[in-house]
Amino acid sequence: MTTAYGGRRRRGELVVTRLPEDEELTPDRSPNIVNHSPNGFEIGYRGSGPAHLACALLLDYYEDEQFAREHYIAFRNQVVSQLECNGAAACWHLTGEEIDAAMATLTDDVVALPDGGRPSPTLPENWRTVSRPDQRVFQRADRDHYIVLGDGSDEWLVVLCSQGDRAYPTPLAHRTVAKEANVERVIRELAEESNDLIEPPEGEH
Repeated sequence: MTTAYGGRRRRGELVVTRLPEDEELTPDRSPNIVNHSPNGFEIGYRGSGPAHLACALLLDYYEDEQFAREHYIAFRNQVVSQLECNGAAACWHLTGEEIDAAMATLTDDVVALPDGGRPSPTLPENWRTVSRPDQRVFQRADRDHYIVLGDGSDEWLVVLCSQGDRAYPTPLAHRTVAKEANVERVIRELAEESNDLIEPPEGEH
């Protein structure tokens, strides 16, 4: 029988089940690859909850950690962000064939790193440079952290942010750097600052 996945709300939380086994997926496996959302799975936007679900779906369906790591951002953007859990049935359904078809449409753009990023010799190994037409962006491969470089008239604004579990990034730290200063050093410092962040387990303060 063909593998499929279904999602529904249970006391406000998104519950995801593999069919036909009716086995519930948990977020516990995905943090070994990426650690995005402490609040579990979500759908319908390009944030951390959907990223966590995208990674879990690919990992469960293909049983390949490297494949899940390489493709979950694109899968989130094109598939999980479009899922809805509304209406009378209040559930969604995704077949294995639909996952395969979606991944086939992504192959032309996929590289061996999340979101088209490439390793940089000036950044820690878990950071990537990401191609954007309008600004320089750097992405952490194992957590939903970004560094964005903004070009002002006389200075650079370098911002470390987290997508969090919302649709808009949350600033974590920033630096203002004169144009003649070493902006690459500041980018590297913020990447290392992100790597040093330790998020306490839920319930601890």
